[in-house]
Amino acid sequence: MILRTWHGRTTLEDGDAYEVFMKERAAPDYGSVDGLVQLFFTRRDEEARGAEGDSPTGKQTRGAEGDSPTGKQGCSHFLLVTVWRDMEAVKAFAGDDPAKAKYYPEDDRYLLEKEDCSLNHQVFFTA
Repeated sequence: MILRTWHGRTTLEDGDAYEVFMKERAAPDYGSVDGLVQLFFTRRDEEARGAEGDSPTGKQTRGAEGDSPTGKQGCSHFLLVTVWRDMEAVKAFAGDDPAKAKYYPEDDRYLLEKEDCSLNHQVFFTA
């Protein structure tokens, strides 16, 4: 089995719309591929931080004029975790280069940047 992860970010304002897009457009595409075992679409909203050192984790942070590392408006992080039967199933979804991230034309509207890669991990144990 292969566990594949991908990460993307939107503005907080676009987070809800991107979530709908992922459920209505991306999830059916993933689900149409033979060999998909499981699919998790996750989201974590990160509010803009106020003053320097103001961190929800309690760790000291530094930002330009107290901005969040992700910018003044904060962002929504999307982590997609998919489990595939084997690498051939990943290739059936992603193409010949399974490490290359797959994008949809609509992603240009929402994502703050496009990461080049998805990470593929061989599952060696489950419980």
